[in-house]
Amino acid sequence: MANAPFAFWYNWGMEMPDYRIGRVVFGSAASIAAAYDHFKVQPIDETRLAATRESPFPAKRRTLSGEARVDGIGTFYGKASQSLVFAPSARPGWWIRRMDLPEQLDTKVDISNLWTSAQNLVLRSGSPHNYLRMVEHIVALKCGLGIDNVLLKVHSGDPPLFDQSSFPLVKAMERAGVVETSEDATYVTVREPVAFGGKRGDFLLFLPAENGERNLRIDCAISWNTVIGEQRILFDVTPETFTYASLARTNATHRQYLLAKTVGRLFAATRNWGYNERNILIHGPKRFYTEPRFPVGEKYLEPVWHRATLDLMAAIALTGEHRFCGTVVSYRAGHTLDCDAIRALYRNDLLVRV
Repeated sequence: MANAPFAFWYNWGMEMPDYRIGRVVFGSAASIAAAYDHFKVQPIDETRLAATRESPFPAKRRTLSGEARVDGIGTFYGKASQSLVFAPSARPGWWIRRMDLPEQLDTKVDISNLWTSAQNLVLRSGSPHNYLRMVEHIVALKCGLGIDNVLLKVHSGDPPLFDQSSFPLVKAMERAGVVETSEDATYVTVREPVAFGGKRGDFLLFLPAENGERNLRIDCAISWNTVIGEQRILFDVTPETFTYASLARTNATHRQYLLAKTVGRLFAATRNWGYNERNILIHGPKRFYTEPRFPVGEKYLEPVWHRATLDLMAAIALTGEHRFCGTVVSYRAGHTLDCDAIRALYRNDLLVRV
């Protein structure tokens, strides 16, 4: 069902949800249980739930009706302007085409093509040069906007970076136009409740879609030893909520930002030359060094909205050509746990069509 009724409220006074941890696929069951005890009492700062658990997207697969281009400074090389073109595709799923490497095949946006998730998500296939770095802020749109078939055209492995985070990408999709195909959309969910534990009190829970549910619900909490502190949001993924959240920038501590601008330039993993005081949120132990977004009460929820939508949903988008439905719970998790969990879902045959 497209455009499902949408309800929005803050959580004050609402009953706290409780989840079944289920089967532990990897990690310590005791550590997950201890972390969950902290998670379940952490207050929810913002809630955006739809009126039903039906799909917010049409039943047919969707692609673009035309092309749209966006330009920005390079994320890793700063001074060089980089472009990204969204184009229609007849193939199921999202694909990346390096226009500067015409001899290479397109790379499918899929967990099987994930090269690394240490600092950011890098997708690669074929030649070691046929890659695209920091794809998370791009491919999250697949999950957030429900656009199933897309070809991404790039001219290097360095994606553009924007002061408004991924919002210019959302607007580019709107300019390109979205059309339905003749093919039915496919959905996957987990066979049973499953849990994945990290090494620093972090975990992910995946709960199956039930009773005809066809949407994705996310309950995401973070905890930082900086001014960010503890933040938690609960929401259903809809185009409206994703567009709202797409303005949330990536964040870095003041120390990390200084490192990236000095000795970090010597190393590929920290050579974020495109970072500046407009396109990332910089924070320290007691204050923000750049103007934060998403004020709610006395908090600024930009970090948790970025984490939930432009990081976590990017990993979920690596389920290939399918739409994922069900509930995902994230506590203090990051790129590596996200992607290890998606990979483990496939390795353990835990995904099922619905």
